[in-house]
Amino acid sequence: MQTETSDSLAHGHDFGLGVVKPAERGTRFVVLLTAGFMVAEVAAGLAFGSMALLADGLHMASHAFALGLSLAAYVYARRRARDPRFSFGVGKVSSLAGFTGALLLALFALAMALESVRRLVDPVAIRFDAAILVAALGLGVNLLCGFVLLRAHHGHDHDAAHEDHNLRAATLHVLADALTSLLAIGALLTGKFLGWNWMDAAMGLVGAAVVSSWALGLLRQSSRVLLDWQAPPEVLARVREALEARPGDRLEDLHVWSIGPGLRAACLVVTSADPLSAGAYRRCLPADLGIVHANIEVHARG
Repeated sequence: MQTETSDSLAHGHDFGLGVVKPAERGTRFVVLLTAGFMVAEVAAGLAFGSMALLADGLHMASHAFALGLSLAAYVYARRRARDPRFSFGVGKVSSLAGFTGALLLALFALAMALESVRRLVDPVAIRFDAAILVAALGLGVNLLCGFVLLRAHHGHDHDAAHEDHNLRAATLHVLADALTSLLAIGALLTGKFLGWNWMDAAMGLVGAAVVSSWALGLLRQSSRVLLDWQAPPEVLARVREALEARPGDRLEDLHVWSIGPGLRAACLVVTSADPLSAGAYRRCLPADLGIVHANIEVHARG
């Protein structure tokens, strides 16, 4: 039996995560912008006696907190990238932060729904002009934040951007805030010009439903990484095809799982009547699958 691992004395597990990347830079900018606008809104609400400004500022504070968690996760992962206590590196910090962000997003959606139901049952007076101004300012800030985070997505390669659950959580928080502002503007305009005050609460319920769907999707994706879910069938099929390309080679055991954004580990057992070295099979793995750590056992078959 031959056994090879991708590890050696010179092999680390930082996998390029020890440097500042576009996602971290973009998230830092978004946190500063969101926190700055939040402070300005709260200060203006207190100075001018506007409950609309004060309420929106406190609402934005919850998103600033969630975005701050995303930034903290990037900083922590970068600083711990070479910490040997992490068996497969710190890539899963992204998924842990994404899972936490999704939980906060779900709580935000629940709060939206409860407040909307309360307002349907017990309507409150709405200062339309002030509320529309606040919603428009909030929408502008969130559109700018969304643009910054989308640029950070493009700074990743495709697979890493798709699997960076921390960046996805930050983006969804910004999109949720933008959606809330957009729905609020539409509802407030119909309330002001058509007298449909109930639209404000109704659009809150619509927004809560959409945000809940986003949160559940992110919870599902991030939890699969945290639980070492097997890689997609198409990835497994490509690994099997590559390692069974020679007649007589057979892949007896195959495990491939995610260890970070765009990064995978693999554990394989190959049997053959005329086996190659474990290193030769390692070199057969498709490079674009992001398998950065592989344990391969080779058994001669009589």
